[in-house]
Amino acid sequence: MIIIAGLGNPGRKYDRTRHNAGFETIDLLAEKYGIKVASDKFRGLFGTGFIDGEKVMLLKPQTFMNLSGECIGPACDYYGVDPAEGLIVICDDINLPPGQLRVRRKGSAGGHNGLKSVIAHTGTQEFKRVRIGTGQAGQGELVDFVLGHYLPDERAVMEKAFERAAGAAAALVTQDAERVMSEYNRSITEEI
Repeated sequence: MIIIAGLGNPGRKYDRTRHNAGFETIDLLAEKYGIKVASDKFRGLFGTGFIDGEKVMLLKPQTFMNLSGECIGPACDYYGVDPAEGLIVICDDINLPPGQLRVRRKGSAGGHNGLKSVIAHTGTQEFKRVRIGTGQAGQGELVDFVLGHYLPDERAVMEKAFERAAGAAAALVTQDAERVMSEYNRSITEEI
């Protein structure tokens, strides 16, 4: 089984905020592949189904962003999933322009507290990830920025980014990570 986990914060208050890019991408995957993400276990919501013949679990931790690993680690343990082979994490990234994707086979948390928690609870940095650019905060507080909603002109760009991120995550299920990185790690200007 492959676990595809989208990071975000639970509750209506956080719907469609920058920090919930992972949740929005999981919702698109669920819709496209007919997977109902409603079962409650591991302190998260999940559903299982198939992507291109491979069994997958779509997972949305309900632990708040900074504790995401408290959901993802136990899910990997329960299903015997080696994170290096069977975990894909989708999250926001303030260090990328809005809508830009960065797909990686492994790496550090890069200052992202959700990824820090996943690394702490899986015991490894060796898992695939799809990072979705949300742009950088201006003069205000970082917390206010990531928990804030997109501006109207940003929302259209982000809708396309979530679709591309869902495509990248689905491709990582059956394709070589290097190939997926080559296809999806283009600059946002190349994609327009």
